[in-house]
Amino acid sequence: MDNDSPWEEDPKVDHVPEVEWTKITSEFTNTGYREGIIAGKEAFLQAGFDAGFADVGVPLGRELGKLRGVAAAIGSFLNSQNPNSLDLEELHAISAILSTIHFSDIVPPDLEAEQHAKEHLGVDELATVEHTESLEAEMESQKKRATEDVANAKERLALLSVKLALPVLV
Repeated sequence: MDNDSPWEEDPKVDHVPEVEWTKITSEFTNTGYREGIIAGKEAFLQAGFDAGFADVGVPLGRELGKLRGVAAAIGSFLNSQNPNSLDLEELHAISAILSTIHFSDIVPPDLEAEQHAKEHLGVDELATVEHTESLEAEMESQKKRATEDVANAKERLALLSVKLALPVLV
């Protein structure tokens, strides 16, 4: 047979397309798998964000904003009536409390996320869990105080608005 013939069967030539096909198939499979994992994570991440935003973020933010707005409205009213009143001093005390409270101070912990994180800690990270848990307990105590401060400020504002015959907070 002639070595220059294109029809000659060479085992090396037959093997190359098969290796390339296997490599291409493997690359597409891996890429598809990665893209599927990423898309799945993004979908669940967005759903979790939406739920947290609607169920936690908006109601807490609205409540805190409403209290600050009511305090500002009552303050404006009191300043126009009698800038030296005891009621204005009470309002300043309430406003001072409200100004120190941040959203992160009153948002409840995401227990599911914390549990998930603990389940996936590495061996080296487990040593710091005890320290982290003591910090979490301290933060929980601060959150509880902040939540109590919000409730207290709301109650004081309601009493002040009733006293002034301003039904702005019910």
